[in-house]
Amino acid sequence: MALEIYKKVFPKEHCWDKHKEIQPSLVILYFGGNDSQDSDFPNSSNVPLDEYVENMRKIALHIKGLLEKTHLIMLSAPAVNEELILKFYGDNRGRSNEVGRKYAEAGVKLGQELGVPVVNFFEALYEKPGVFWDGMHLTAEGSKILFEKFQKVIKEADWEPTLDWDKMPTEYADIGTDMHLEKLMKETTHIGTDMQLEKLMKDTEDKTIGITDSDSQEPKPHEIILDA
Repeated sequence: MALEIYKKVFPKEHCWDKHKEIQPSLVILYFGGNDSQDSDFPNSSNVPLDEYVENMRKIALHIKGLLEKTHLIMLSAPAVNEELILKFYGDNRGRSNEVGRKYAEAGVKLGQELGVPVVNFFEALYEKPGVFWDGMHLTAEGSKILFEKFQKVIKEADWEPTLDWDKMPTEYADIGTDMHLEKLMKETTHIGTDMQLEKLMKDTEDKTIGITDSDSQEPKPHEIILDA
């Protein structure tokens, strides 16, 4: 399926000028979980290992050939919790760590060959407690582990421009400076003062009308009069 659409998702040929502004800064290429499923399992989505590697190669090379600003991280096939899968689904869903490890190792090797950073998803999850809620899909803890792996790659990558949050230039550098903060505070104070004065005048007017002699409309000694 991916081979049928990846060039449409990441267009390049014959439409460079049209699409160059919408190319992503970072692509995370991840296949392998379903591809490593046992081919004998009903409705299996298995892709033979050699074919899997070549498919990943085609997609990775295409993405690498987009723009210089488009960076790529490959994510290997994952580990699973076989015991939890069996408990949750009543069968193994065609998943095993024995096969998953082979796909993961092949993905890591391919990334090294292509010069693309790879997160070894298998090693990150293998035999870790609390990372799956059903043996295959991640819990919050599993997602946190994966996020930290990506974060490490991004921080260590020698990319230009960098995607490391701590090193990225501030897009609106003048916002938040002392000068602008001081100006904002003055404007806010001014706005607040005007609103308070207007409210005070209205409240005073209401009180004056309420306590003024209805016949003479002359102010009583205890009234407050504001001279506009």
